[in-house]
Amino acid sequence: MQVTQTSSEGLKREFKITIPATDLDAKLSERLESIKDRVRINGFRPGKVPTQHLRRIYGKQVMGEVLQEMIGESNRRIVEENDIKLAMQPNIKLPEDEAEIARVMEAKGDLVFDVALEVLPKIEIADLKGIKAEKPVADVTDTEINETLDRIAKQNRPFSPKEKKGAKAAEGDRLTVDFKGEIDGTPFEGGSGEDMTVEIGAGNFIPGFEEKLVGAKAGETRDVEISFPADYGRADLAGKPVKFTVTVKQIEAPGEMAIDDELAKAVGMESLDKLKDAVKEQHERELALVSRQRLKRELLDALDERHSFELPPTLVEQEFAVVWNQVERDLAQSGKTLADEGKTEDEAKAEYKKIAERRVRLGLVLAEIGEKNDIKVSEDEVTRAVVDRARQFPGREQQVWEFYRNNPDALAELRAPLFEEKVIDYIAGLAEVTEKKVTRDELIQKDDEADAA
Repeated sequence: MQVTQTSSEGLKREFKITIPATDLDAKLSERLESIKDRVRINGFRPGKVPTQHLRRIYGKQVMGEVLQEMIGESNRRIVEENDIKLAMQPNIKLPEDEAEIARVMEAKGDLVFDVALEVLPKIEIADLKGIKAEKPVADVTDTEINETLDRIAKQNRPFSPKEKKGAKAAEGDRLTVDFKGEIDGTPFEGGSGEDMTVEIGAGNFIPGFEEKLVGAKAGETRDVEISFPADYGRADLAGKPVKFTVTVKQIEAPGEMAIDDELAKAVGMESLDKLKDAVKEQHERELALVSRQRLKRELLDALDERHSFELPPTLVEQEFAVVWNQVERDLAQSGKTLADEGKTEDEAKAEYKKIAERRVRLGLVLAEIGEKNDIKVSEDEVTRAVVDRARQFPGREQQVWEFYRNNPDALAELRAPLFEEKVIDYIAGLAEVTEKKVTRDELIQKDDEADAA
């Protein structure tokens, strides 16, 4: 096998591989010899089939396997002999001339093909101990706990039918209704329902629907004419006027739910104190997650500022495609265009190209830090991640479990964020991180601003 480099431009490399016909013939004969004892051919005892006869029957099939193996071997030689790390799988360009291919398949001609690939750049990791970052932290207040308890009490309050004849629906009442929606006189998918529960003022339906049922009586049918919001999740409905014909079947008035041990027991807790503890812990977890995300963003910003190197073009193109597809989906769902955001397509693509470049650059830096410091994700950690994902699909846990255990690519998608978080932890342990006390509103607001930016 002869490997010759034919081009080197930036991170791109091209090689020409020549595998002599004699090597192909020897490999084919060796492989055919190895299957003699396994094949059954009429007229021949096991193991006594002549190699030439095997070649006539199985030659093309076995040669296909030989070619696949030798192409793989050529790729390994390129990597090992040139001491490179691949940015992606090599692009193999095989001969297209049918006569040439036929000679190769019969081991009567040399196999000559081209390999194009991109390599990972050499990355010099900056001094991680020189990174300074601020981690905002917020404490859970009694006010936040009490507000949550109020919401829990409201969600669990009892409702009882309004028995008074002619009673009208009011704010806070719960109605059982049937409705049918039409746009320009035509019913639409998802626009009708029976025995649906509507709590006036809860905001669970599109704006205006609940409010227009105030004053309705049990047994009454009324038309509710409103419009879908401009940013509604379905582009075919966004901003369109709709008429719902609503029949009110029952009206229930809310009762009071005291914040006490009985409320706690209603939601599966032993006592009010236990419920308060659970609410506090939940808030603490939420704030800790936001706090960590803020710190992570600062660390990633610091890494981005400290590292500059050539990026593999195809990796950037692939990442940009992912980013741009998401942008187009978001625009389609919102019914908006780039012009609505004051941008041309070229301006938007240039902006999102930079985002793709940042993602690739940071991904390579994190991978390099992880490799140099022997940071690994254990099989136990991956298993726990699979279990956690399976729990998100009650009743289908076994199906989800089997999917991940039998799908290496899906498993890799679970492993990647675990690896990233472990590397971030390592960086945070070396960096100079200071905590800053902030209020919950400040913490959440700053995080929202960062997301928007």
